Order: sequence, then structure tokens, then C-alpha cells
Amino acid sequence: MTGPPPAEENFRSLDRWLDEHTNGLIAFRRRLHAHPEVSGEEFATTEAIAERLDLGGIPFRPLSSGTGLIAELRPTGGGSRRRGFFALRSDIDALAMQDEKDVAYRSQVDGVAHACGHDVHTAIGLGTALYYSHHLDELPGPLRFIFQPAEERVPGGALDVLADDGLADVEVMVGVHCEPKMEVGRIGFRSGPISSAADMACIGLHGPGGHTARPELTADLATIGARVILELPDLVAKELPDPTQVKVVFGMVRAGDAANVIPSRLDLRASVRTPLTEVWEQLPDIFRRCLDSLLEGTGADHTLDYTHGVPAVVNDPGVTEMVRRAAIAEFGEPAVYDAVQSWGGDDVAWLLREVPGSYIRLGVHDPASAEQLDLHAGHFDVDERSIALGVRLMVASIREHFST
Repeated sequence: MTGPPPAEENFRSLDRWLDEHTNGLIAFRRRLHAHPEVSGEEFATTEAIAERLDLGGIPFRPLSSGTGLIAELRPTGGGSRRRGFFALRSDIDALAMQDEKDVAYRSQVDGVAHACGHDVHTAIGLGTALYYSHHLDELPGPLRFIFQPAEERVPGGALDVLADDGLADVEVMVGVHCEPKMEVGRIGFRSGPISSAADMACIGLHGPGGHTARPELTADLATIGARVILELPDLVAKELPDPTQVKVVFGMVRAGDAANVIPSRLDLRASVRTPLTEVWEQLPDIFRRCLDSLLEGTGADHTLDYTHGVPAVVNDPGVTEMVRRAAIAEFGEPAVYDAVQSWGGDDVAWLLREVPGSYIRLGVHDPASAEQLDLHAGHFDVDERSIALGVRLMVASIREHFST
């Protein structure tokens, strides 16, 4: 027989492979979960992925940034027309936050946790690569597996992938993201924007300091900082034709050491988000203008470091429809739902600006659990059946893409 085996036989072999290897993929995910690493420090994570790829005989190269890597598989033999790569992107970093779960694979690193599902994304990417490494006769075209670092760091490790020509000769790219508000087995699709642009603003307030008995004689930075937190989001929103199209939310406030000392420095950090690209492009100027106006006459000096983070993730309609067809064929129509645009940001946006692709929502909520937490929550966890389902979705999507 020449060419790939019939689709029915492919999926029977996938069934057999997953029966044998799903527990191993779950164990790998738990290994990453227990030993998370923040953006730019994913050295052990990168090594763990490399070990598995090496055992599978899959060629790979590390990124020049020092963490993350890119692996490739190509069909054996000839006879098929030249095609570009189908790329599968998986982010590998964790968050700087506490893991509050009581499970055996709870994070062993204080203040670091896989609370966004990147360990699941990585297990799915690795599982897809390992499946095809054991079934090269079924490989319908060239595959590239991008294990990308630093998604949680603005402007994101996707730029490192681009700097290393990680998308060279890529025809389409697909990624999955955990959706904890949707039950395992459900898969969400959306053509066009599926996430929002996300920036970071770091504000430094400076004053002479003083005694809390005489705040009127100095710049009371705690009170001024409270004004910034409470009033600046509304001021920025009112600069837009539709004030609902921006969110300014402060996530870090740091100042002082004593209750009776007015600090001489106060630091604030905020995320600034919008679902609209045209608004995103204007936000740095709007934010600076509103901050200057708010602080005028307060007696506090200030600095602003505004980092233009990531644009909105925009899914290609054709690729999205291709993966949707694959999902329906594999799981049935009831498994598919229409995803809404999220206020969250993701640096996969940089990659999808360069090649057509789609970012898919993968349900990970255990329907037997009444507790339903959001991403970036201390108790975040997943129904691990989602890993095998993610591999199935990727294999089905690869076959669907190369069949056209």
C-alpha cells in the first residue's frame, strides 16, 4: 500500500495508542504541574519535553532565548505534493501565584503554579507529536510542534519564536486553550477575534514622605494612589466612544513599611485590555494623558512605563472551519459550541498575525464537580480526560487539513 492508511484504520490505531499512553501523558502533565516555572525560567520544563521528544526519535531544536523548543516531523517517502507545515503551538510557562489545591501533584514551588492550563496544552502537543512519531506511515504532511515559553510575560515569548524563524514554511497553525467554564468534551470555536489586546502599565508615584500625623504637609501617596486606582479606569473609559470597550484593572500596589510613615514611593501595576485593535493602538496616549490630568496639583511626581503587550487573537475563518469540521467528525455536532470573545489576552496573537490559524477553546471542567473556578485561580485544576481529547482533536485536524 502507498500513502497513508485509510482514515478508519488511522483512528483505530489512535484508539490503541491512547489506551496505552494516556496515563503517561497524564503523568507528564502532573510532573510539570508539580514543578512549574515562570516565564523565561522554564529550563526544567524544556528539558522534560526534550527528553520525551528524544525518546520518541523526534528531531528538535531549542529556541535561542534559552527556554522552549521546536520539533518537526516529516512524512517518509514521496509521492505527495509539496505542502507547508501544520504547526501546533503549546505554551509551557506557569504563573507567579500560589497553588492552593490539596492534590498529590500540587506545585512544589512556592509562589508558582500552573493555574492557566499550560501543562495541559504541553501534554497535548507532546502527545500528538509522539503519536505520529510511532505512526509515521499515517503522517499526511509535515508537522511542526512549537513549545513556546513566556506566554505570561508581556509582550510574550511568541516574539522569540518569530525571531528564530519558528513559522518559516508554516501553512497553518492551531492551538488549544483550556476553558474551565465548559465541561470536558466540549470544544469552542470562533472566527475572527477570540481574545482581547492586553497591555501593562507600571506607575511610580514619588513624594517627600512624612509623618501620618501631618499628611497635609506632604504628598500623601497612599491617598493619591487610591485615587489613581479608583478614578483612572473611568477617566480612560470616558475617552472612548464606547466606554465598555476598555478595562483598566490594578493587580499590584506596593508602598511603605510602617503605619505611621507616609511613604516616599508607591508603585502600581495595571492590566489594560480592549477587544478592539483600533482602540488598542490609541491606548498608550490615552492612558498617559488621563494619568497626567489626574495627578496634576497633587504634589506627587510620577513615572509611567506603559508596555504595549499583545494584540487580540484573530482566528482565520477558513482554518477555524477546518478544525470545526474535524471536531464534528471526531466527536459529533453536540460537542461543538460557539465561543465568545474573551477579555483575556494571549501572545499567540503575534503568531496568528503571521500565518493563518485558529485558537480553540477546550473544555476541561469535570461535570461531576460542583466547583467551577476561573483561570488564574489558586484552586484551578482540570479534568485530565481533556488531554486525550485534545490529542484526538489535533490528529483529526491534521488529517482534515492535509486531505484538502
